[in-house]
Amino acid sequence: MKKVLILDTGKEWGGGTNSLIELLKRIDKKRYGFSALFYSNYRMGSGPDVKSELEKLGAGFSVLERGENPAWLKPLKEAGRALLFPSAALKKRYVFRLDYIGRIVPDSKRIESFLREGGFDLLYMNNQPSSNLEGILAAKAAKVPAVQHSRIEVRLNKVEAEAVNSNAARVICVSRGVMDGLVESGVRADKCVVVYNGIDGTVKPKRSPEEVRRDLGIKEGTTVIGTVGSLIKRKRVDLLLRAFPAVKGIEGTVCLVVGDGAEMDSLKKTTRDLGLADRVIFTGFSADALSFINAMDLFVSASEKEGLPRVVLEAMLMGKSVVAFDIIGTREIVVNEKTGLLVREECAQALGAAIDGLLGKRKALEAFGKEGRKRVLEEFGIDRYVSGVERVFKEVLG
Repeated sequence: MKKVLILDTGKEWGGGTNSLIELLKRIDKKRYGFSALFYSNYRMGSGPDVKSELEKLGAGFSVLERGENPAWLKPLKEAGRALLFPSAALKKRYVFRLDYIGRIVPDSKRIESFLREGGFDLLYMNNQPSSNLEGILAAKAAKVPAVQHSRIEVRLNKVEAEAVNSNAARVICVSRGVMDGLVESGVRADKCVVVYNGIDGTVKPKRSPEEVRRDLGIKEGTTVIGTVGSLIKRKRVDLLLRAFPAVKGIEGTVCLVVGDGAEMDSLKKTTRDLGLADRVIFTGFSADALSFINAMDLFVSASEKEGLPRVVLEAMLMGKSVVAFDIIGTREIVVNEKTGLLVREECAQALGAAIDGLLGKRKALEAFGKEGRKRVLEEFGIDRYVSGVERVFKEVLG
């Protein structure tokens, strides 16, 4: 049995966490034994924490003891930002160099010790090269092969790209767009392999659409659009809210926002400012997002950056048409005018026009949903995802 250490530097539950859990449920446990080293034991909203969920699957769990940042780090960052404010590029390089010395290198030494003491055969990193740079450095120092699972579109600086090329055995990219971005940043193409995220086609919502709508106080016959995800700036839920007034039948339409995050208060204020308080429902985080998606007539993603959004796969699995911006990852799932609409102009007006247009074509709305479900079942099955990751493990470990 090969010992694999999972490194995750994230702070919140997301699609990458769910994909990791789905992998651990199905991967060959006779061939691989897993332990996890996380920066934070984050929770699924108000539900279970990641430690308990991974331990249920037989993986050990530890939180990396990182220590305090050096006292000089913050004041030097602030001074550099003030002095270099005319040049964003210089400011970015300066801050990175300070982080590299004051945070990344010390963290890499802690991870190196963990790898050596645990006798691990492989380091599997669950984020992307910029946020896993310390892991890449640690694996090199410990002489342990490293596999990076890059789950979001990212552009690397020269130091990060060189570290990947020198020290990572393979980079698993969740979409072709993610791979292209890494290669454009200087990562060698032969280091990269595309393994699409997958979803279990047998999973079912826990509640019926009628039950969800009733619990939310939505009247029968109301059209429901919505989105699901962390309420952070990258998801641009504010654009969905600003697009909502373009819906012609807005009096008979409700918008669901399922999720929680730092932008919650700001989004609620935007809703009030737009006079939509009675038309927008914020549900908070839900471990049963699938039931909310299944209660929608149309799913909307306004995100500006993704890798291969798992929530869009979930929406299509539920037979929902999708309206989304034409961005990396999403464009590899949604087929424009076949399973939904891809909006090229990234603004509220264009998004609103697409939503309104599709809601006005009920036959197309239903047909796109059926085609979307078929596409997910045929092209994005969970077994294909798991076998793709296992192939990389076998190749790297010989």
